Amino acid sequence: MTAVAPKVEKEEEQVVNPWEVSAGKGGIGYDKLVDQFGCQRLDAATIDRVARLTGRPPHRFLRRGLFFAHRDFNEILDLYEKGEKFYLYTGRGPSSESLHLGHLVPFMFTKYLQDAFKVPLVIQLTDDEKFLWKNLTVNESKRLARENAKDIIACGFDVEKTFMFSDFNFVGGAFYENMVKVARCVTYNKVVGIFGFSQEDHIRKISFPPVQAVPSFPSSFPHLFSGMEQLRCLIPCAIDQDPYFRMTRDVAPRIGCQKPSLTESRFFPALQGESTKMSASDPNSAIYVTDSEEEIKKVNKYAFSGGQDSAELQRELGANLEVQISPNL
Repeated sequence: MTAVAPKVEKEEEQVVNPWEVSAGKGGIGYDKLVDQFGCQRLDAATIDRVARLTGRPPHRFLRRGLFFAHRDFNEILDLYEKGEKFYLYTGRGPSSESLHLGHLVPFMFTKYLQDAFKVPLVIQLTDDEKFLWKNLTVNESKRLARENAKDIIACGFDVEKTFMFSDFNFVGGAFYENMVKVARCVTYNKVVGIFGFSQEDHIRKISFPPVQAVPSFPSSFPHLFSGMEQLRCLIPCAIDQDPYFRMTRDVAPRIGCQKPSLTESRFFPALQGESTKMSASDPNSAIYVTDSEEEIKKVNKYAFSGGQDSAELQRELGANLEVQISPNL
C-alpha cells in the first residue's frame, strides 16, 4: 500500500501596512515585524528610565508590553535628561463616526507622555487620506474628521500645548514646502517598495506619504516652533504606521531635518480574534466610544477569549471612556 503524505497546511502570510493588517491563526508575529521593519524592542531598562526621568510610574501600556518597539526613543530621553525639549506628533485617519478602543490606545499613551514630559503635541487628522482610500466624498471626510476630533479632545490633552489640524483645512505654506522637499527625495520605485503600491493605484495615493511625514518636522509649523527647526519629534503610533516614518527617517537628513523617533504599539485585536485588529470598516469587530449598552452586547456574540491580560486591558480602556464631550463642538 502506498503511504499518503500528511497534508501540510501552508502558513498564512501576515500583511501589515497602513491600510491592511491580517495574519494566520497564530496572530500577528511581532518579533517578525521588529526584524522586518528594523526597529528595536522596548526593554525593561528603557521603561525604568522613563519612570526615573519623569518621577511617574511607567504607563500600564509600557508595563504590559502593549507599546513594545521603538526607534531612537533613548535619544529623546537623552535630550530630556539634558534639559532639552521635544514635541509629540500623532494622528487619526477619520473613516468612522467615532473612535473605537483600538484608536484610543495611541491617544491615551500620548496623553501620558504629554503629561509626564510636559511637551507640545500636534495631532493630524488625515481626512484627505480617507477620501483617497475610502468611498467618501470630500465633505463626508471632513465631517468625520470633526466628529473624531470631539473624541480626541475628550481624552483630556493640555489645550495650551496641543494643536490639532485636518489636512484639507491646513496643508499649505511651510507645511507644503516640506512636503515637496520630501517628495523630491523619494523615487517611484522606493515608494512602491515601502508601501506596495501597484500600477492600478491612482497617482494621489502614491504622492500621499509626504503628507503624513512632514508633521514630524517642526519647520512645518512656524506658528508653533519658530526658530526651533532642529527640535526633535517623538511619534507614538501603532506599528502599521512604521512604513511612513521609515521613509521619513531616510529623507530627513537629506533636507536638513532631524529624524523623528517613534514608540510603537501592538494592535488591539478584533472581537473575532487576534488574526487582525479592530477595524472601523467592520462594526462587528470593534467597540466604539459611542456604542450604547445594547450595542456593546455584540461582545457576547463576536468576542474571543483573550485571556486575563486582554480582559483587564479592555476593562481599563472601558473605564477611560467615561468622558464628556462638549455639545458645543
